[in-house]
Amino acid sequence: MATLEIKDLHVSVDTEEGAKEILRGVDLTVKTGEVHAIMGPNGSGKSTLAYSIAGHPKYTITSGSVTLDGVDILSMTVDERARAGLFLAMQYPVEVPGVSVANFLRTAKTAIDGEAPKLRTWVKDVNEALERVTLDKEFAQRSVNEGFSGGEKKRHEIAQLELLNPKFAVLDETDSGLDIDALRVVSDGVNRYSSQGDRGVLLITHYTRILRYIKPDYVHVFVAGRVADQGGPELADELEANGYDKYVKAAAEAVASA
Repeated sequence: MATLEIKDLHVSVDTEEGAKEILRGVDLTVKTGEVHAIMGPNGSGKSTLAYSIAGHPKYTITSGSVTLDGVDILSMTVDERARAGLFLAMQYPVEVPGVSVANFLRTAKTAIDGEAPKLRTWVKDVNEALERVTLDKEFAQRSVNEGFSGGEKKRHEIAQLELLNPKFAVLDETDSGLDIDALRVVSDGVNRYSSQGDRGVLLITHYTRILRYIKPDYVHVFVAGRVADQGGPELADELEANGYDKYVKAAAEAVASA
């Protein structure tokens, strides 16, 4: 069993008015075999957490730690974090003109494994992974995310997840912009990945609709850069019924009294 542990994480970002603290002491532990859902309103710091774990240079870790099996990942470069077993599915995947999906995937696999996969086997694996997310094999010749629909971008991210097979997947609003068919395809891919038993998932979402297809073991409510509440999957149902108002009000009151 592997463990991704976040302790008292504080993160700031530079703005025109100076450094602004986004995360204000996050504690969260994800073990392999577990699916954790992070829910919360816009601006609560959910995506900041995802990008900070992955090593985005925009975000500055001011204090706290993130470890994978006790090893500090904050001192690692982005590629070192990937080789250690972390994967980030981005909310807004970027376009990479001139780089084909096929070349991108093989280069990534080679970098993570330390050796190139055998070409004949790899082509078969890629075609099967694309087929599972309802993308045809010609898709592999297109430039990464260039001209992709929202659904194609997210399904491509799931194909990456299955082929690279990291220890921990951080999925930042993977359900954003998906119609119901694409949502089911993406959810099936996440479930295939997590069903291996030795893989962990940190799923960030605004809405409960994806949780109808991906059943979390734990739900965490994120408000004002902190975990405001946590519980089992029943907490998602409560949020669906009542929203985030009580948490937002409590956070505002805490700030006012500080």
